Amino acid sequence: MEPVMAIVVGALFATSIYMMLRRSIVKLVIGLILLSNAANLLIFTVGGMKRGLPPLIDEGMKMPTGGWADPLPQALILTAIVISFGVLAFAVVLIHRAYEVVQEDDLDKMRSTDT
Repeated sequence: MEPVMAIVVGALFATSIYMMLRRSIVKLVIGLILLSNAANLLIFTVGGMKRGLPPLIDEGMKMPTGGWADPLPQALILTAIVISFGVLAFAVVLIHRAYEVVQEDDLDKMRSTDT
């Protein structure tokens, strides 16, 4: 499953960079969303994909017996999801306000507008 996830992560990174290089500010934000999702999937894949195994240690044990899932990547991804949602909400409001003021979606035209 890891090779498939590596291909998916690579495709998401490539797509996000392509979208961020476009001149539309909406496509820039879509690229940022894809970039954060690709980074989350990368952390998840590097942490190891164990199907059906809990990130728990039995009571009274110092080390887990058998297989177990690492809880650290899951906690990092959860934190990254919350932060990226806040950044996305801020970016959407910022784009909306910029479009109201400039009446343009193209970044090159926004820069050359004298308002």
